[in-house]
Amino acid sequence: FALTSAFRDGRFNPIAKHELPHLRVAVSLLVNYEECRHVHDWVIGVHGIIITFRHGSADYSATYLPEVAQEQGWNQEEAVTSLIRKAGFYGEICANLLRGVQCTRYQSSKRRLTWNDYVLIQGRDPLAQATSSSPSNQDGQRNSGTASGEASSSSGGRPNRCPFFPW
Repeated sequence: FALTSAFRDGRFNPIAKHELPHLRVAVSLLVNYEECRHVHDWVIGVHGIIITFRHGSADYSATYLPEVAQEQGWNQEEAVTSLIRKAGFYGEICANLLRGVQCTRYQSSKRRLTWNDYVLIQGRDPLAQATSSSPSNQDGQRNSGTASGEASSSSGGRPNRCPFFPW
């Protein structure tokens, strides 16, 4: 799902090369999953939640990371209501519906990286090298990576899925 989200999400335009120095990447590792006793059995700013429920013949599910409710200034009721809407349910949100919502809470470990951080870690700026290098190799052939279209890395010939983010 991560690759699909990063490279094939139709909600966003592709990232242009000139935008790369302005990017910030954040990855959340989700941990400590626990079933909630009820839909409000979680702590804002500590837990993310996954909700699932059935209404009629339709199944619904959605999740918010731990920081979402706090960043939006929501209380638990507002966060749950928003999450139910995010799941695609637009009917009445009543006590009976809320009793049927299954809730799982989790925590996350989040790491962030800016383009400048990445350049410092790598010890080189791939954009500077890309603009100064020729699109052809010494044999005059276009350098198109491996047969699968992946770029070659300088670390033992391992292919990278993305030449800018080789991890």
